[in-house]
Amino acid sequence: MTTIRDWQVGQSLPDVTLPPVSRLDLIKYAGASGDYNPIHTIDDEAKKAGLPGIIAHGMWTMGNLAKLFTPYYEEGFVQNYFVRFQSMVFLHDVITLKATVKEKDGKTIRFDVAAVNQHGKEVVKGEAIFALYD
Repeated sequence: MTTIRDWQVGQSLPDVTLPPVSRLDLIKYAGASGDYNPIHTIDDEAKKAGLPGIIAHGMWTMGNLAKLFTPYYEEGFVQNYFVRFQSMVFLHDVITLKATVKEKDGKTIRFDVAAVNQHGKEVVKGEAIFALYD
């Protein structure tokens, strides 16, 4: 396995494609996060709010994006992480997670990160800073 230290500016970590978003995923996330807004779990409530159907919690998508770094936690940790929510994630969407090395500076690696739906549209975009252990 390649270590995260080996990645160079412009190279991308292996993409991670999530299974289609399911209602159960969102119900479990609601329970874990305490965000019980019904637009995330009940079709009629989402439609009353003017949405075409239920949408995933933004933080559900953001949390999944951090999975890109799971194989590298023996080498370091995500020191800083921020995103902008670009578009909604709907039930049954297939999300692909992406990270590209933007900058390397001694003990940190800065990544551009994104979550992209099955139509190629970025739904979340941001940056993660991975700090390396000594």
